[in-house]
Amino acid sequence: MRRHRPDLVLLGAILALLGIGFIMVYSSSAVRGYIQFDDPYHFLKMEVIWAVMGLVAMVFSMFVDLRSLRRFVKPALIIAIALLVAVKIPGIGRRVNGADRWIGLGPMSIQPSEVIKLTMVFVMAHVLALEPHKIQSFRKGVLPILGLLGVIAGLIMLQPDLGTTLVIAATTFFMLIAAGARTSHIVSLAGLGLGLVVAAIAAAPYRMRRIFAFLDPWDDPLGKGYQTIQALLALGPGGLFGLGLGQSRQKFLYLPENHTDFIFAMIGEELGFIGASLVVLLFFLFAWRGFRVAMRAPDAFMGFLAVGLTAMVSVQAMINMGVVSGVLPVTGITLPFISYGGTSLVFTMIGVGLLLNISREVR
Repeated sequence: MRRHRPDLVLLGAILALLGIGFIMVYSSSAVRGYIQFDDPYHFLKMEVIWAVMGLVAMVFSMFVDLRSLRRFVKPALIIAIALLVAVKIPGIGRRVNGADRWIGLGPMSIQPSEVIKLTMVFVMAHVLALEPHKIQSFRKGVLPILGLLGVIAGLIMLQPDLGTTLVIAATTFFMLIAAGARTSHIVSLAGLGLGLVVAAIAAAPYRMRRIFAFLDPWDDPLGKGYQTIQALLALGPGGLFGLGLGQSRQKFLYLPENHTDFIFAMIGEELGFIGASLVVLLFFLFAWRGFRVAMRAPDAFMGFLAVGLTAMVSVQAMINMGVVSGVLPVTGITLPFISYGGTSLVFTMIGVGLLLNISREVR
């Protein structure tokens, strides 16, 4: 099939979100950078480095032959799982804030859970397109996918990282729906997934404290409820137009993770409801064009891949913004394209590059 230019609306939404990310990473991290590194531009410099790497990777993945990549599905899955195991190996894994989510590479580090997110989408698209009729059978179609999901989710929960587990599970759910899985299977899986989430929360006391803090953060304002309260104190004063770019008060070390997981609160404080709404609309635009690409994809594999890539980014954005606004409990995941974070940004850019690649072949 003749290739043409990629979906320019989709590309525009991606670049707009990336541009907002540059501005807000600097604005929210300047104070922290000055205190920690005597350089207010420290985090912006690092973000630019990762973004350049991400853009190069996006361009490469935009022009790669997707069909030929299917030969590397199994090796990619094995490597991704090996990386998840490696975070628990002393001397290789790097512990930050009590979590084993990173592998140290000198001054930098990679987060294997970001690698497995993209890999899982690729594997799922390959499997679903290989024998699409099997998805109607729970034993032959759905159960093997659930088995793989269980292994990956188990390894991620050992880090522990409930937020990424939820993103991968929700992405798998969307892809099964797109593949035509039976409604009874989908409903059963949704019930099972909800039960497992409740069990995971109940099994860890700190997660239970997060739930209680979510229900009433003011019950422990200096403990588990502190982050949620500070995020709301950022969003509230922002009003309609915001306090102005660079005028945040919460960035003076009041709000933890203000340049990573809670950067959306900084957007609301400095750019107000209008700025925050613009970000939400850009993610809706991304989701609309992404699913549009999926519906017009030239074959089943590309269609499933587009669904998975679009769902992966959109679900993560929804969870992050829900957490910051107090609608969901704190989970600890970044806002795609905007939050400071190396591995997350690079692999997200690879994913959207593949999505743009598919858009070049849409009917």
